[in-house]
Parts: sequence; C-alpha cells; structure tokens
Amino acid sequence: MSAQPVVTGRVAPLRIGVLGCGGIAMRRMLPAMARTPAVRIAAVASRDRTRAQTAAARFGADPVHGYERLLERDDIAAVYVPLPPALHAPWTARALKAGKHALVEKPMVTAAQEARDLAGLAEEGRLVLMESFMFLHHSQHATVTALLERGEIGELRGMTAEFGFPPLPAQDIRHRPELGGGALLDAGVYTLRVTQLLLGGTLSVAGATLAADAATGVDVGGDALLRGDSGVTSHVSFGFRHSYRSAYTLWGGAGRIVLDRAFTPPPEHRPVLRIERQDRVEELTLPADDQFANIAARFAALVRGDGDPATQRAAAVRQAELVDAVRTAAVRQAETVDPARAATRPRPGSPP
Repeated sequence: MSAQPVVTGRVAPLRIGVLGCGGIAMRRMLPAMARTPAVRIAAVASRDRTRAQTAAARFGADPVHGYERLLERDDIAAVYVPLPPALHAPWTARALKAGKHALVEKPMVTAAQEARDLAGLAEEGRLVLMESFMFLHHSQHATVTALLERGEIGELRGMTAEFGFPPLPAQDIRHRPELGGGALLDAGVYTLRVTQLLLGGTLSVAGATLAADAATGVDVGGDALLRGDSGVTSHVSFGFRHSYRSAYTLWGGAGRIVLDRAFTPPPEHRPVLRIERQDRVEELTLPADDQFANIAARFAALVRGDGDPATQRAAAVRQAELVDAVRTAAVRQAETVDPARAATRPRPGSPP
C-alpha cells in the first residue's frame, strides 16, 4: 500500500483523480470530497475536453482529456470511478494495474466474476478497492443495530426494504442495457446490501421476480425474498416505476423499527426512527450526518493503513454474488413502460 506524504507534521490529503463526470459525482460525491480534509480532488477526467474543464474548475482540480491520461499521472494515488456500471470493471482494472487505489460507485460490477477479478488485482497490488455504498457510513444504521442488540423489539423475525422512484427520462443511461442499466443494479442493490448489513452471515435467495421494459430490455422493478443463516427472511422491493420510497422495516417478536429516507439522506437531514410496540409508538430524531463525506474520509483512512482492505474486497464480492443469485432465481415478465412520463411527474426525492 502506498505511503502518504507528510506535510508540516500531519498526513497530507489523499490526492484523488476522478474518472468521469457522472451525475452522482457532480451532485453528491465531489462536493463531499471537497469538504473533506482527508482528501483532495487533484484531477477530473472526461472524454469530453470541455466537460472535464468545467467540472475541474468547479473543484479547483486539473482537467484531463481522457481516462488513460489521468491513470498515467504519478501525483495521483487513488481514483474515484463514477462511470456507467458496465464501464466500472474495465476502468477499475486499469486503475489497479496502474497502482491506484479505487473507490468505485455502486454497483462496482455488473457480474460476480468481475468482482472476483478486481479483488484479485487489488490484493496482488496491496491496494484498497472499495464499493461506494455511501449509506453504510451514516450513523443512523448504527443506532438501528444498537436497538436490535438491546432487544428493543425482541427477537428479529423478518425485515423488508424498499427503494424506488418514478420513471426516468427516456435518455437516462439506466434504460440502456449495454451500459449496465436496470432497476436491480441501480436501486435493488441498496436493498440487498442493507439486508447483508442487518442480517449478517450468508444470504440465500428463496425467490425473485424482475419486470422488464419490453422496449429496452432493462428491468424496471423487482422483488426478492432473501434468507439468512438463522432463517430470518428479508423481502426487498425496488424499481423506477414507483412513487418515491427509501426505507426499511425490522419486525421483531415485540415490535417494529421503521426507518425512512434510509439510503440517500442529504447531509442536513435529521432522520426520524420509529419504534412501534403493542401499546405505544416512540419516535427518535437522530443527528444529521454526512454519509458522503464520511465514506470519502473512510476511504482515505484505509489507504493510510487504518483498517483491513480485505474486508472491503470481500464485501464487494459477496454483494456481486448476491445480485447474480437474484438474477438466476428471478421469474421474469415483460411490460410496456413510458419513460417520457418522467418529464412531467413530480419527484419527491432524487434517485441515487
């Protein structure tokens, strides 16, 4: 793992290069990195020279025309990869082979074998490979875990998780199968990952459904029933043909825990956690937290040697294998979807 330079008695910020100017990068991640002392956005690359210049100027970084040119730079220790999902594996592989640590937008890959290959490259190069599930770094989930461990709702019997939002514009990349589009890879992965977080252990897929747009071929919604080692199940639902919902519910022998805005809360949002019991309902207003800045800081800490990178690699592989298992188990149906409706429909929340 590469050593970080020391400046005036402290560790210098991790210099990160950005491969692409995708929506999640410009809207969420790069602003978070800019307010995180542990990292510095050193360069932003795009295949479009003007786009690279515009994005780089916003964050005080160097514009780079072309991804390969960024990977050739010796002054960049790590990359953030917010490209369309189908491009994650090839460009992350190039970055790892160039000796760069990699923070990769979810889904890190579109198939499990790609995750195993990337994990092997990272292990060989002693590099950090991290999938950017930002929600895992929000303190609200630690509160939920503590409530479970204290037995606030008795023994856990089951859970549900939902993430969905209204139809997207026709030109959105999530309607393009060749770029890794589809609801499972875009929204469903959140519900699978939070199930892994809260149930732990090994998950199996008891059943699944996927509804595909007959015109584009991408899945626009789906459900899966997951089973943990202890027999506790999780029913997950996802899609982009829904009213907005981003939540999960834990159902125990003595009550329920409900968390809304579970996956993409803005930094200023104060979560409200609801605990429902037979004779009363309690609402806890939790502190606001910046999951976007938190994951940037955690990635930098891993690069500095604070923590075991193997844990992140293993988590990314498990996640990709679970996605593959849902695809394999899914009963499929085709339907007609009109993405043009998204232009006129109100959006109470923003997609990831």
